[in-house]
Amino acid sequence: MARMNPYLYFNGNCEEAFNFYEGVFGKKVSYIGRYKDVPKRDRHIFKETDENKIMHVTLDISEETSLNGADYTEGYEESKGYSNFGLIIHADGKDEADRLYNELSKGGQQTLPMHVTFWESYYGNCIDKFGIMWKVTT
Repeated sequence: MARMNPYLYFNGNCEEAFNFYEGVFGKKVSYIGRYKDVPKRDRHIFKETDENKIMHVTLDISEETSLNGADYTEGYEESKGYSNFGLIIHADGKDEADRLYNELSKGGQQTLPMHVTFWESYYGNCIDKFGIMWKVTT
């Protein structure tokens, strides 16, 4: 069964927000990565001014629940059109991820097709027909 968690987007203050959430929930961030950490072969889609922005951060609230986030970037086309939140689904495998992605994107928009990423996850995102952004990963 897939797990689903909130994904929050910020306008350059993601790190500040997650420092605040650490105090609120009494937990420590388990992962934080910046756009400058993206391998050189994939960095062409980001502007240099975005290098210190947060690409992804995870704050584990419990075994089942995590709060995730990122800063919007100017250079990354897929970040256009998102609201300030989305949902991330952690599927149990590639078949489940593909099914969820295809069903969620029916009548909506496939903004980033499912693919193997540089962080070695099978990942994609879409906006459903109701305007909700979904991130699907294994």
